[in-house]
Amino acid sequence: MPETSAVATLTSSEVEVVGSDTEPANPTAHQTTDAPDPEDHPMTNDQQLAELDSTRPFDDHPTDPEATVVRDSTERRAPAAPPGGDYAIVGRGLVKCYGDNFALAGIDLEVGAGTVTAILGPNGAGKTTAVRILATLTEATEGQATVAGFDVRTQGAEVRRRIGLAAQDATVDHLLTGRENLVMLGELHQLSRRDAAVRATELLEQFSLTDAGDRVVSGYSGGMRRRLDLAATLVAQPEVLFLDEPTTGLDPRARTELWDVLDTLVDRGTTLLLTTQYLEEAERLADDIIVIDHGRIIARGDSRSLKREVGGDYLHTVLVDADRLDEAAQIVGAVTGSEAAANPESRSVTAPTTAGVGAVIDVATKFQAAGIAVDDLSIRQPTLDDVFLTLTGSVSSDADSDPTSPTNPQHEETPK
Repeated sequence: MPETSAVATLTSSEVEVVGSDTEPANPTAHQTTDAPDPEDHPMTNDQQLAELDSTRPFDDHPTDPEATVVRDSTERRAPAAPPGGDYAIVGRGLVKCYGDNFALAGIDLEVGAGTVTAILGPNGAGKTTAVRILATLTEATEGQATVAGFDVRTQGAEVRRRIGLAAQDATVDHLLTGRENLVMLGELHQLSRRDAAVRATELLEQFSLTDAGDRVVSGYSGGMRRRLDLAATLVAQPEVLFLDEPTTGLDPRARTELWDVLDTLVDRGTTLLLTTQYLEEAERLADDIIVIDHGRIIARGDSRSLKREVGGDYLHTVLVDADRLDEAAQIVGAVTGSEAAANPESRSVTAPTTAGVGAVIDVATKFQAAGIAVDDLSIRQPTLDDVFLTLTGSVSSDADSDPTSPTNPQHEETPK
């Protein structure tokens, strides 16, 4: 039988390395290493939980006076707090710098208990850095934050007892079966053997892994490992759940199943904060969406309010014959009273309009009279993709400006 990997777990006052021959500890985060020797097996970003230095002050890197947050005219809306005004997550003036590079330049955020907040941003925006600060994986250079009512810097152990974190890299033990992974984590969370087994069965069923539950994880596909990792995060039923790109690597069916699981968690009162590169995911799950760019919050609101920031409806048509684009653009422009944009590659013409369905009827009538055939003619609202591109000027990405993160394009191995 292969030797079971050690599991680093956090208690209220210390870090213990628990192997298969030791008594269960009281962990709050599941992290695995191949051996307890840190020199031979460098820790992942998540395993830095065991190396937090609680004595380093927040202000050991003074903020650059020119790096203050620039407030734009976008209305910032915090999510509605539940009765009593409770927030599960509160951040004030969070700054994180790496030398002269500011990953966060001073952000404020509030997440109401039992709600879902999504953080969107382009490459290097500061999304993952914000999550790492809130999950006690790194300390802010300046600012304060509380999670579940506890200060992330001075009460990190209490925070970790109440949170779950699914990072971008799976942390399950590939030498164990899926069921063994979940049972082991349940016991480390001080569940009885029987209760841990019951919880493992529930989670395997929730994530459609029942048939694979007794197979060794090394034989799982990437999507299956991702689902198991997310299931492991939920073993202790955390109050606050941080999800960093939770559906990366999942197929559409598995993604939908995960969304259903997250809906159930929220119905039970769990608070979710997620980063995502899938704008559809943010629109589907989030009560509140925060857009971060260059370490600053540039917009905040629900999907509908953010779309209103971009503009109103627009008329969109796709022609059968691309040779008639110019003629069609003239008709569309005359009907909408605005300049129409023609795209030869997609054979489409688009123009903003305030006339609604009436514009479609008028254009259809004029197209018919002119003998212009179309594949599509409709009124469309701005998508969340349009909002993202308008606000940030770039496509969404899951990388971050934390230079210690392997997802950062600036993070490279030193040539040997």
